[in-house]
Amino acid sequence: MRGRDEETGEFLSPSRSQNRREALETLALGEKLVSLTEAQLAKLPVPEALLPHIRDCKRITSHVAHKRQLAFLAKQMRREDDAAMDALRDALDENGEAARREIAAMHRIEQWRERLLVDGDSALAELLSEYPGADRQRLRQLARNTLEERKRNKPPHSFRELYRELRTVMLGANEADDDVEDNDEFSGDERD
Repeated sequence: MRGRDEETGEFLSPSRSQNRREALETLALGEKLVSLTEAQLAKLPVPEALLPHIRDCKRITSHVAHKRQLAFLAKQMRREDDAAMDALRDALDENGEAARREIAAMHRIEQWRERLLVDGDSALAELLSEYPGADRQRLRQLARNTLEERKRNKPPHSFRELYRELRTVMLGANEADDDVEDNDEFSGDERD
């Protein structure tokens, strides 16, 4: 029984209907996780304790046993921290914050690639001022090769390689910035 607070008259816990809705949402999340490939799972912030249960559920082919294992997975997921489950839902949600950030980063990389191909050295100088760790010679060579591929109607090998190089430079710089911010937070705590 839920019970009521004698002073305010409010219920002390969620209703059974609310608990059931949350349990069904967790079960649906478990089904999504089981349907993903290993590579897709590796990209998600799945708690380590859940990975064996997900793999077991994938391995089982019998319908009834699969449902039972899926229910067990959902039970284990409900035991996990709410913040971890919210991060997992956000990562899976196509409209989530993580997906928006990833798409925005992809667009920035594509814009830089086009600027390097159109503007040449001026865009390269600007890129290097923003990302000093970038390899000037490699980027210039890839841009030149890409333009040559376009002239000769060849497959876009260098075009793709230029994207990969820019992605490595830009995302590597962003991760380094995040690490610096994390270190600043820790150093600020030590001074207090």
